[in-house]
Amino acid sequence: MDIGQHCTCGFGLGLQTPRGELPRMPTQILRPTLAILGASMVYMSMAAAQPSPVMPSVMIRFEADQSALLRTFRLPQSRIRHERMVKFYSDFERELSAMDFAAMGAEDRADWVLLRDRARSERESLEFGAQRFAEARALLPYWDDLCAFHEERISKRTANGAGSADRLTELTKAVGEASRNLADVPEPVARRAYMALGEGIRALDDWYDHFAGYDPLFTWWTERPNKDAVAALNRHRELMEAKWPAFRNADGTAIVGDPVGEAALKRDLAREYIPYTPQELIAIGERELAWCDAELARAAQEMGVKTWQEAMELVKQRHVAPGEQPQMVWDLANEAVEYLEKHSLVTIPELAKETWRLNMMPPERQLVAPFFLGGETIMVSFPTNTMTHAQKEMSLRANNIHFARATVHHELIPGHHLQQFMNSRHSTHRSGVTGTPFWTEGWALYWEFLFYKQGFITTPEDRVGFLFWRRHRAVRIIFSLKYHLGQMTEDECVRMLIDVAGHEPATAEGEVRRSFNGDYQPLYQVAYMIGAVQMQDIRRELVDSGRMSERDFHDAILKLNNMPWAMVRALLSGAKIEKDFRADWRFDQGRPVGDTFGARGG
Repeated sequence: MDIGQHCTCGFGLGLQTPRGELPRMPTQILRPTLAILGASMVYMSMAAAQPSPVMPSVMIRFEADQSALLRTFRLPQSRIRHERMVKFYSDFERELSAMDFAAMGAEDRADWVLLRDRARSERESLEFGAQRFAEARALLPYWDDLCAFHEERISKRTANGAGSADRLTELTKAVGEASRNLADVPEPVARRAYMALGEGIRALDDWYDHFAGYDPLFTWWTERPNKDAVAALNRHRELMEAKWPAFRNADGTAIVGDPVGEAALKRDLAREYIPYTPQELIAIGERELAWCDAELARAAQEMGVKTWQEAMELVKQRHVAPGEQPQMVWDLANEAVEYLEKHSLVTIPELAKETWRLNMMPPERQLVAPFFLGGETIMVSFPTNTMTHAQKEMSLRANNIHFARATVHHELIPGHHLQQFMNSRHSTHRSGVTGTPFWTEGWALYWEFLFYKQGFITTPEDRVGFLFWRRHRAVRIIFSLKYHLGQMTEDECVRMLIDVAGHEPATAEGEVRRSFNGDYQPLYQVAYMIGAVQMQDIRRELVDSGRMSERDFHDAILKLNNMPWAMVRALLSGAKIEKDFRADWRFDQGRPVGDTFGARGG
């Protein structure tokens, strides 16, 4: 789909009117006047043409209803939660299908498509999750009996003490039988059962604590049977830990993942409106990695060393002393804001500059987040007194000045803090409904690309710092997709980060642990670079062509709020959005992203 002649996004942002439409006047007056008049005319005409929006209230209700149900049905793998949530999403799909799509304005149409696809995606994810959990049920033959206590807890009924004691006793017997005959299943499948069992024990505790003590007869009947049941369940978990030692993971160091397979990856890509196969995305990652290699070789030569490894080693040694990391972060944050404002790249509200905060990362959390995390509060990794000597040295080296110059603005402004600040104030009905990591992480990485090319950094050492992260994101595409395709193990992913991306061993393990421990969706690590590539292609169509200014482009994206890039493109370009909105935008230009950014002029 080609972008049309004019950008008609409805924001009134930097839209150009063809010169021939107005009487001639001096050029120095004509250009700014036409820009202002053109923007105003387009904005007013579109505002007049747009029907009153109907979708914001529907999306707000969807998010509120979904949250209420998930707070009520708290046991993830229970039958009752599965059935209720499937019904909720199916009912919403039917409600949307009954709406008059043809009468909707552009943003309502976008919201309708996104909400319909979100409901469908959630329903399909429930079915996929149920299929995967069914593979683990061999380890938990008593699962339905355990879930029955949760169902009673949320049923608003009084428990029968004697009957509950009978059920607890039968559960204890069933758990004992399962423990004596521990099923032999693959480790990832066993981990699903192990994690579900932990949730089940917590649900049983919640059921018992709700009635015990408040109902004397209930307590008299169930106190001992409940203790026996909980002891049997915990014993079953301990036996799983003995058979699969990584589950024990008391210190948080084990890396245990659960590959989803090619079909699931393709389904997730379709949900993001990305018409590429996992193999095509891996090829993009490999191409970007090769570009980084060439850039690193040039930077190493400027630094007077022969290899990128030597250049990386010199950069890692340039860190601040213990205790000085917060001041460095404050300075780097101010540096980025000054550059953005000097070059009119994005609007930064004064309150956004005032309200971000800094906290130090606890040492145990650095096991999964060895660098920085961001948003309104930037979490800064640096050695603590409780770390081993080796851990301290690796943390110092990994969080050096030049690496940090690329991460501070990623996490704060213009990155995640500015995103969150604007998301909480613009198009808020989309928050929590249309979001995707391709927008969240793609936006933040896009700025690293832009800063690299447009003069924000000037030394080869800073280029090495930026390139470390760029290589890291390219490697993430490769190892995460190959892992979920069954082509790499966790250990091979760690080794790739060390050997190819230049990580310290501890930070490589932390990155892989974070990628596969279940807190992030399978495509999350892919989303950084691929999301940035998507945003850059929209920039090529709208900014590089002269249809929007950089500031207007960036402001418009923030005000739309978080959504798949394909829909951002459709809204900013003024394309007509139909019910059958499809993934047909081939956003990759077939050459490295670094070659698609023009250097800043003037």
